[in-house]
Amino acid sequence: MNENEFFREATLRICGNLEIETSLFECLKYLKTVIPADSMNLSVWEPDINSIRVIARATESGGWKSDTLIPMSQFAKTYMEKMQNRFKVSSWPDTDIINDSSADAGMREITKHFDLEVSSLMHLILETVDRPLCSILVIGKGKNIYTEKHGEILNILKNPLSIAMSNALKHREVVKLQELLTDDNRYLQGELRQLSGYNIIGDNFGLKDVMEKTSQVASLDSPVLLLGETGVGKDVIANAIHNFSKRRGHPFIKVNCGAIPETLIDSELFGHEKGAFTGAISAKRGRFERADKGTIFLDEIGELQPQAQVRLLRVLQDKEIERVGGTKTIRLDIRIIAATNRNLEEMVFDNQFRKDLWFRINVFPILIPPLRDRKSDIPALLQHFISMKSKELKLPGIPELAPGAIQKLMDYDWPGNVRELQNVVERALIINPKGLLVFEHMNQSHSRGISAPESGDETVTSLNDMMSNYIQQVLVKTAGKIHGKGGAAELLGINANTLRNRMNKLGIKYGKNFRS
Repeated sequence: MNENEFFREATLRICGNLEIETSLFECLKYLKTVIPADSMNLSVWEPDINSIRVIARATESGGWKSDTLIPMSQFAKTYMEKMQNRFKVSSWPDTDIINDSSADAGMREITKHFDLEVSSLMHLILETVDRPLCSILVIGKGKNIYTEKHGEILNILKNPLSIAMSNALKHREVVKLQELLTDDNRYLQGELRQLSGYNIIGDNFGLKDVMEKTSQVASLDSPVLLLGETGVGKDVIANAIHNFSKRRGHPFIKVNCGAIPETLIDSELFGHEKGAFTGAISAKRGRFERADKGTIFLDEIGELQPQAQVRLLRVLQDKEIERVGGTKTIRLDIRIIAATNRNLEEMVFDNQFRKDLWFRINVFPILIPPLRDRKSDIPALLQHFISMKSKELKLPGIPELAPGAIQKLMDYDWPGNVRELQNVVERALIINPKGLLVFEHMNQSHSRGISAPESGDETVTSLNDMMSNYIQQVLVKTAGKIHGKGGAAELLGINANTLRNRMNKLGIKYGKNFRS
């Protein structure tokens, strides 16, 4: 045997794989061509618990990782301590040969644990600096198989086997740290959920029915469709469903379907392969892949483009995707929550939304009422936002409310819902950070060119008429076009979803129902 060639070929097999069990199996197959060998064990001696921990094992049928503890008797402990002392005195001892496992207490226990017949063994201590006593055991069936020459051959592989063992131990440490980090992350997420309050404000009043439905569906994997006007808190309910579910320790990925450019939506949702299009310099996971094992929240699903609707339907039906430019099918385990402020049933009638997709996501609809229909929640929401925004603005204390301030809020109709209330609170705190809070600027964020009615004037009805007439004039100018360049939303300077929502409330027809 050419020792240099043997060392080179064996080292290639030992160090040529990232997985220790594969390396050990490849080493065993090559070693069998030179010396008798039926199996190999990589193990660590743990004196504190008087046990040997097998890290990996290989036989003729294959190799596999292990985390097997073999308790040792006092006789075996004496043997391991003797080997450890030899290790300390003579640095790296030669291979220890035991040609009858039944005559050695330690080896008798190992062969018994693996249901092996009486065997011959070669035991080699490995060089793993600052590590417990690590070793490799080569086992051959029968007595008196191994000679000193066989021990010398195994000793040649001490360095590559030591490297493989060190890497395996480092990998185990990394895995344990990852598990600890995951546990810590789940714990912190739970603490944050408690701090941020998944006691939803209004759960006993205006949102009682919503929270009952949320509780019913959270533990299931059924799709949920959240319906309601802009600003009612659909994202808060989606978060609650995820955090009350069995998926709460896994990702919650939010997608604003109306904010992704049409040319990028497939790439954003489903990912792409390297070179799939100009600028795709590397592969990218899409939002669906990132949500695997967790929940994906498709906000403003009514804005989803037709081609993306087709691919979304496949995800719902088959729970699988393909990246843009790829051919590999990627299986997913996800829960889908969708939300919209639009009338999807009407969009289906107008051929703006796929009927089959609507049937798929409309399994369990939850309608979230607007703030004007649950004004009993306003005092609690007000206190929550004042406390939260005071901390964000780093105010020295929490300002007090002026007399009659709450009643002023209760008398307002809140077209922007909870989001508008939050903005009104923040604006009041900026204007008067020391209090008293009076909320005098509630109408400033709405409808350009239309001033708020003054006390004693005609109220909501005339304002709505003015808005309705103005919007219809703009629609005539754009031939009914709402979304996109030159549409009514662009001319009015507002979001297309906000405009549609306003038109729905005012009873203005659009789509196929528009009449110029």
